[in-house]
Amino acid sequence: MHYFQYSNSMLFCEDAPVTRIADEVGTPLYLYSQGTFLRHYRRLDEALSEIEHIICFALKANPNVAVSRVLAREGAGAEVVSGGELYRALTAGVPGDKIVFNGNGKTEAELDYALDSDILMFCVDSEQELDLLNAVAQRAGRKAPIAVRLNPDIPVETHPYVATGLKESKFGLQIDRAMACYEFAARADNLEVVGIHAHLGSQLLDVAPFEECVSRLAGAVRELKERSIDIRYIDLGGGLGIRYNDEEPLSYEKYADTVAPYARDAGCTILLEPGRSIVGNAGILLTRVLYVKQSYEKTFVVVDAAMNDLVRPAMYGSYHEIVPVAEPNHGHEKTRADVVGGICESGDFLARDRDIAPVKAGDLLAVMSAGAYGAAMSSTYNSRPLVPEVLVSGDTFKVIRRRQSYEEMISLEVEDEVDD
Repeated sequence: MHYFQYSNSMLFCEDAPVTRIADEVGTPLYLYSQGTFLRHYRRLDEALSEIEHIICFALKANPNVAVSRVLAREGAGAEVVSGGELYRALTAGVPGDKIVFNGNGKTEAELDYALDSDILMFCVDSEQELDLLNAVAQRAGRKAPIAVRLNPDIPVETHPYVATGLKESKFGLQIDRAMACYEFAARADNLEVVGIHAHLGSQLLDVAPFEECVSRLAGAVRELKERSIDIRYIDLGGGLGIRYNDEEPLSYEKYADTVAPYARDAGCTILLEPGRSIVGNAGILLTRVLYVKQSYEKTFVVVDAAMNDLVRPAMYGSYHEIVPVAEPNHGHEKTRADVVGGICESGDFLARDRDIAPVKAGDLLAVMSAGAYGAAMSSTYNSRPLVPEVLVSGDTFKVIRRRQSYEEMISLEVEDEVDD
């Protein structure tokens, strides 16, 4: 559910008319409903209320500091995968003891930064990372809290690029190697075993893989306890899907009812790392039609947003519903068109062969379900500046990332030529 709806034939975000925001801020822009992502967070928190849990919002989905700050005030932690995301989380007011550090390519500098920030735990992805973290902690005269990321090799129905729990994935370790890491960490003077971790992938709609995963992790916890290695946290990662088109997402309640018994029996606190399910349907990309062009038998709706602003359709073939900001009359004839941007790539599209309401130059369109992995994956390709992000609460809005200027876009570049 989200707070985007038509009122008096115009699209509103909560109680704010989208046209007013577009007129004041300009297009393209990302528009977020604070009420939507708060409602999603609170529902998940309530669904898990019968067990000890920590919800660590995955910054990769939407790294804007203002979004994390709102969630942190609700009690959320953060899941980070880089020093930059750690900096964002801390800046947003997320306490270190609610931050988990994931990823398979942590640098020595990032490990040192996270250790100094007193994070909850490092989710270690390889034996070499464990060795490096031990050395970093030894140099600092501290103990680093760790979980080992298991690769459970559980098949899931999602895009192959975001299936992360298969044996061919770059993430995690098979169970025997993970157990060897735990044995090493238990003996090491500068490591403290606190958790176990797995993440199956993104945009998952079926509960069965989650149940199989938590069952395996709970079994590993029992085996570790038999080896006198105690585990406090079972980190199930994220992955809960949302509705983009006609999907039937897994409810928070069903998910919680499925995983809770395993966590309770294992005597562990559950950590979750939701991203998309919190913010995905809380955001839209607002864009204005520049031209409507006929070429051979194709119709192209050229808009001022492009693949550099929202890369998911070009990268994954992802579907995003596109609706007019001015509600069309009932019974209108739809037009089959490609909705495209101005990037010099044939793969620059937001929709292909889509039946949409008739549009003309100047009309505003809303690309729905763009709150996750939209602005987060945007770029300045073709030297197109990064677009604003706007947060709405009730009938008020605030620009939480202003539009990048041309000067800012080249500010890190050296103007002088290299001397001969």
